[in-house]
Amino acid sequence: MADDNVIIACPHCGGLNRSPQTRLNAGQKPDCGRCHEPLFDGHPVDLRSAQDFDRLVGKTDIPVLVDFWADWCGPCKMMAPQFEAAAAQLEPVMRLAKLDTEAAPDVSARFGIRGIPTLILFAKGREVARQSGAMSREQIMQFVRNARF
Repeated sequence: MADDNVIIACPHCGGLNRSPQTRLNAGQKPDCGRCHEPLFDGHPVDLRSAQDFDRLVGKTDIPVLVDFWADWCGPCKMMAPQFEAAAAQLEPVMRLAKLDTEAAPDVSARFGIRGIPTLILFAKGREVARQSGAMSREQIMQFVRNARF
């Protein structure tokens, strides 16, 4: 039988956790083996630095959808509840995270973010799809379904 384990970085302590993909596909939400906090809570993870981003996106095997946003951005604020609703539906098969472009301008520059909000879908740390502009929950779900990863 093939090994279906995936590595998931804990959003609380940064610990790396191994979980069977089949458990995630069944909707089971494991706890961190190090800090015992839930790995998924139905809400996007706030990324506050390049270190947070690299740990969560670069070391996690499951896809990660990142919302690049800023507090002063009206469309970003309008999309926030929609992104939150998508997180509740997509976890634990996919991680959703938010990165404040003002708090982590180095990450924004690394990915050439020119307008916000911008969603980037990462698979095993590599960008696989990108979409700019505010979207509804349904449009976010469609964006994820249409991505090839």
